[in-house]
Amino acid sequence: MILRDWQEEDRAAFAAMNADPAVMRHFPATLSRGESDAFLDRLVAHRAAHGFTFWAVEAEGELAGLCGLLRVGFDAPFTPAVEIGWRFRTAFQGRGMATEAAHLALSRGFGPLGLERIVSFTAPANERSWRLMERLGMRRGGYFGHPRLAAGHPLHRHVWYALDRPAG
Repeated sequence: MILRDWQEEDRAAFAAMNADPAVMRHFPATLSRGESDAFLDRLVAHRAAHGFTFWAVEAEGELAGLCGLLRVGFDAPFTPAVEIGWRFRTAFQGRGMATEAAHLALSRGFGPLGLERIVSFTAPANERSWRLMERLGMRRGGYFGHPRLAAGHPLHRHVWYALDRPAG
């Protein structure tokens, strides 16, 4: 498994992943092909601007998902911040790939990128993600209302975690 930059040929598999209701069940909605392509364009632009992004995760010779680091683009109790995030195609879930990819992303963040703190957040119902945050050594910071979701939206309430650069 590797984290790599996005390639043009990733677009179809990326769009299929983002259109899968099982993959997107903890997000407000699935993405159309156009929305998925626009998201991928933003990830490529973020990489060009900051030197990091949610990278493509390649496993078994194909796109397995995404994992990496992104600047948080909204105000929250933990911002300004860089978040770690992940999303995997159904066929690659439950195989430890998110954990492996997240460790690679954290090592880039605290290593060559020199970050002091990395955060992550999700809806409380997304237990698999916040359990992964805990396995990574992240500590729960609390809850916040996601500013991009209406107060009455079922995914408005989020839990956030943080991990500081290891000493030494």
